[in-house]
Amino acid sequence: MPKDLRIIFMGTPDFAVPTLQILVEHNYNVVAVITAPDKPAGRGQKIQQSPVKEYAVSQNIPVLQPTNLKSEAFLEELRSYQADLQIIVAFRMLPEVVWSMPPLGSFNIHGSLLPQYRGAAPINWAIINGEKETGVTSFFLKHEIDTGDLLLQTRVPVLEEDDFGSMYEKLKHEGAKLALQTVQAIEHDNVKPMPQPQSGELKHAPKIFKETCEINWDQPAVQVRNFVRGLSPYPTAWTRIGDKTFKIFKIEVLNNAAYEGASGTIFTDNKTYLHIKTADSTVAIVDLQMEGKKRMPLADLLRGYSFSL
Repeated sequence: MPKDLRIIFMGTPDFAVPTLQILVEHNYNVVAVITAPDKPAGRGQKIQQSPVKEYAVSQNIPVLQPTNLKSEAFLEELRSYQADLQIIVAFRMLPEVVWSMPPLGSFNIHGSLLPQYRGAAPINWAIINGEKETGVTSFFLKHEIDTGDLLLQTRVPVLEEDDFGSMYEKLKHEGAKLALQTVQAIEHDNVKPMPQPQSGELKHAPKIFKETCEINWDQPAVQVRNFVRGLSPYPTAWTRIGDKTFKIFKIEVLNNAAYEGASGTIFTDNKTYLHIKTADSTVAIVDLQMEGKKRMPLADLLRGYSFSL
């Protein structure tokens, strides 16, 4: 039985797809999808559609791909859908003229427990900072990014073995369930938006760049491990060993290793192990990728490559 609510969905990467899918599967009337323009990607630079567009097309939902969210042509088309509600997941910043358009408002799904970790990379930074818990939040949009009134939250534990990749998978599905609960609450006029708490220390989640992914071996081993976890498998922590750059996907802390030397010193037999000194201990490299090569377990790399010490 289709629902009466007219919904516009905005999102681009695969993180947003489960939310759109759960709305469709629960017979909500998604009247249009807004996503990023198609762009060349990969080695062949073939034109690729966003994951959200691919799913929307498969469901025969109209797709809009504006380059300018303030253009009058786009705004006129958006108005023509007469949406009651807009839902945003992993999309770009919206101008007020867009988010204020529907009478029931526009809400966003964010991959943290707001007000903590506002910004572009909340999942990465929660793991880098060694959090034991994170989650997803639905909130109404307002002028300042990620600061709108809170609607609902779901808490999710961060396990010792979790990295960015595993938490991303968990939170994209938890976010979809939370979006459904939020729509149902709005539909039944059962929402109680709450201003975000202003007290206490706020941790931020700024965008991550390649140069900020370099490992600092002068940190304690646990911090180095969290840094690697928080960037694995993407955008990936890296370090230089000799004249080569290596992406590091997984390390283990060696609490009882009795090595002498400065932070960043390498220890290896070039057969079974590669250990690196940190500020307070030593870590073992488990999974890595040498420049120009594929990602592989350390043992596979050492079958064809020797580190010169």
